[in-house]
Amino acid sequence: MTLLAGLRLDHPVLNASGTLDAIAARDVLGDATLGAAAHVTKTIFPDARPGNPSPRIAETAGGMLNSIGLPGPGIAAFIDDVLPRTRTCVGVTPVIVSIGGESVSDYERLAALLDGVPGVAALELNLSCPNIESGCISIGADVAETLLVTRRVRATTALPLLVKLSPSVSDIVALAAAAVDGGADAVTLTNTARGLAVRVDTGRSVLGGPGGGLSGPPLRPLALAAVYAVRVALGVDIVGVGGVDSLATAAELLAAGATAVAVGTATFRDPTTISRIAAALAPPTSIEAR
Repeated sequence: MTLLAGLRLDHPVLNASGTLDAIAARDVLGDATLGAAAHVTKTIFPDARPGNPSPRIAETAGGMLNSIGLPGPGIAAFIDDVLPRTRTCVGVTPVIVSIGGESVSDYERLAALLDGVPGVAALELNLSCPNIESGCISIGADVAETLLVTRRVRATTALPLLVKLSPSVSDIVALAAAAVDGGADAVTLTNTARGLAVRVDTGRSVLGGPGGGLSGPPLRPLALAAVYAVRVALGVDIVGVGGVDSLATAAELLAAGATAVAVGTATFRDPTTISRIAAALAPPTSIEAR
C-alpha cells in the first residue's frame, strides 16, 4: 500500500497526465485497464480548447517531442461526460483531475467547480506545460505566482492537492517549497522539458505549436535530479515522472525519493507498461499470508 497526498493506493504506479488515458486505453486494451493505482486525467481548462496545429509529435533521439497544446472540452463537458466515462473505465480507482489555466483565477474557478463532484479524489495543478503560450508554466516558473495559485486553490477545496512543476526552471526546490507553503500535499516532478526539432531545409520547427515538450528516457536524469533535490530539502510526497518504462527505471525514481511514479511516453509503445511495473513492484506473498 502507498500513501500519497492522503490517498491510499494499492501500489506506487500512476499514469502521467496527457498521455494514454483510461478512455483511450479501453479501445486498445478492451476490458483490461492501464493498471494505474490512481488515474490522472488529461489537463482540463475552463473552456474548450482546440490544441496546437499539426504536426504535434516528433521523434527525437531516445524520446519524443510533443506540441499537443492541451486540447479539451472545457470543464462543463468534462464533468457531464468525460468524468463519468472515465469512472466507468477505472472502476474504484481514485481519479486525480489535472487542471490548467491562463490565470490564477482560472485555477480557482476550476477547483471550486470540481469540489464535491462525485468521483474526484484529488486535483493536480498543471503549472508546467511548455507548449502553450500563456498560463501554466508562465505561472509555475515564478515563485510568487506558484505560491499564490496554490494558496487560492487550497482555500477553495479540501481535496488533496498535487502541483506539477517543470524541469525548465532555475530553482525547482524554491518552486516546490512555494507550492508546499501554499498548501500542496504533494508535487509532481516533472513535466516535459522545453525542446525543439528543426527542419534543416527551412530552419523552422517541425512542430506546429510554439515549442515542444521533451519526454521519455532523455527526461529521466532531469526528473531524478529534481526528485532528489526536493526530497532532501522538503521531505514532501513526490510523484516522479520522466522516462519510466521498466521496473529498473521506476525503482531509480523511488530510490531518489519519489513516493510514487507515473508512466507516460512508454504507454504509447506498450499500453501494458503500467500494469507490468506495478506487478513487478508488488511484494511477494509470504507462505503465512496465503
